[in-house]
Amino acid sequence: MYWCKIATSEKEFAEIAVLNYATFVEEIPQHPTNEAHRLVDKFHTDNTYLVVYKEQQLIGMLALRDKRPFSLDSKIGPVERYLNVEDCVKLCEVRLLAIKKPFRNGRVFLRLAQALANYLFERRYTACVISGTTREEKLYKQMGFQQFAEAVGTSEAQFLPMVLTREGSAPLRQRLRRDAFTFYPGPVLQQESLVHTDLSHRSFAFQLLFQELHQRLLALADAKYVTTLVGTGTLANEAMLAQLKSDFSGSKGLIITNGEFGERLVKQAKQQQLTFDVQAFAWQEPFDLAHIEEMLKLQEYKWLLYVHGETSTGMCNGEQLALLAEQYGVALCADCISSFGACQFSLAPFYLATTVSGKAIGALSGLSFVFSNHQPQPSDAPLYMNLAHYAQLQIPFTLPAVLIHSALAALRHYPARFALLKKRMKMLQAWSCYQQYALKTNAYPMIVTFKLPHELSNLGEDLKLNGIYLHDESGYLQSRSFVQISIIQPNFEEAFTMLKTIYEYYQCID
Repeated sequence: MYWCKIATSEKEFAEIAVLNYATFVEEIPQHPTNEAHRLVDKFHTDNTYLVVYKEQQLIGMLALRDKRPFSLDSKIGPVERYLNVEDCVKLCEVRLLAIKKPFRNGRVFLRLAQALANYLFERRYTACVISGTTREEKLYKQMGFQQFAEAVGTSEAQFLPMVLTREGSAPLRQRLRRDAFTFYPGPVLQQESLVHTDLSHRSFAFQLLFQELHQRLLALADAKYVTTLVGTGTLANEAMLAQLKSDFSGSKGLIITNGEFGERLVKQAKQQQLTFDVQAFAWQEPFDLAHIEEMLKLQEYKWLLYVHGETSTGMCNGEQLALLAEQYGVALCADCISSFGACQFSLAPFYLATTVSGKAIGALSGLSFVFSNHQPQPSDAPLYMNLAHYAQLQIPFTLPAVLIHSALAALRHYPARFALLKKRMKMLQAWSCYQQYALKTNAYPMIVTFKLPHELSNLGEDLKLNGIYLHDESGYLQSRSFVQISIIQPNFEEAFTMLKTIYEYYQCID
């Protein structure tokens, strides 16, 4: 198995010096020989090295540097004189492309080229330049490089000034993305062709799809009513809050938080000028039911809102809140965006609850749903998120049939999908990395959060070079050094096998 990473250890740098010598002293005579048979590049401290491994053996490398002057500048003058202005916004230079002779095959070159293209794009470089040896001109062109100036060097070692632009690297990046594995909690990769892209939302055929969608949603949720909106979960939560503001005007509510999305609900409720208190628990800390009950005893709250599946930590919240809400006559509401479709639970105790198509259900993103167990009452909320308006007209606005069909097709996999996600969760929990570094929360079978040690801090970036994407780019995750793995993608089993394999090699070489 071939895989790539960014070199960080002294052991890797020592192996790079040996490979550098073998390639650019013994094979291509650019530097004098020495007894140590090692060559440390003059720009070593400025270089970023992408290295390629065969299992645990380092077999190839290239170096990137964006400090000026480039080595190519000294040969032909400032490279900007030859390049398009838009390609010069953020430039770097690639040097020292070297692969051990026994491993010079298409798969190794492709793996290194894809890692390079992905690295450049992720760091927003507009182009990179290279002095490409003439003997490998065909290889460079296959990678997307194009010659932009006359050849330089000696007759023994002649080089071509070449450039790889963002546009030129697109085919490699597209190939990497096409073969990529993601562990995102949404959007979910769709493996079926899109259908009904031209079906009118006023047609009878659409109405049949829409009716079946609602029937399946209500059966899965064990709820009486559902409103379908075109938008994200944020829109569904806005509609839920607007309804609460109208239904309980002049009364106070309680929002309970222990993560990013609970805190987001608070911001949305403030924006809509609801009257409420906040009980905030620490991230990944379970709700203190005794403390919540004391609050319910002391204050006359009319509604209680929380996040059932807190995506930011993988915590499932509020298993006993329904009993407290019933006991104290409080309308129970929840953001179930991450948990609905991941595990079986009834929405019957809830006054209002929200979810979406593009999370655990596994359909295309773009639809959100608000469930209720009472007929939505008229409110002064804007029409686009006015639940009573939807209840009166059923389909008041355009609903893309392609999204309806996708959600319906995904729902037809239930209840079997519950068992599949549960099985995947057990696979993940058996992994050594989970046992060492996962946050041990009241988990639900959708997502797991890891807090990796310093020695694994580059793991997410290195995995991207190989087309493996953890969920780690959100600001709330980065600020806490969290990375996440979701189990809802259709190719999870294959992706997880690849992840575990690279992780095992990764630990051995570091």
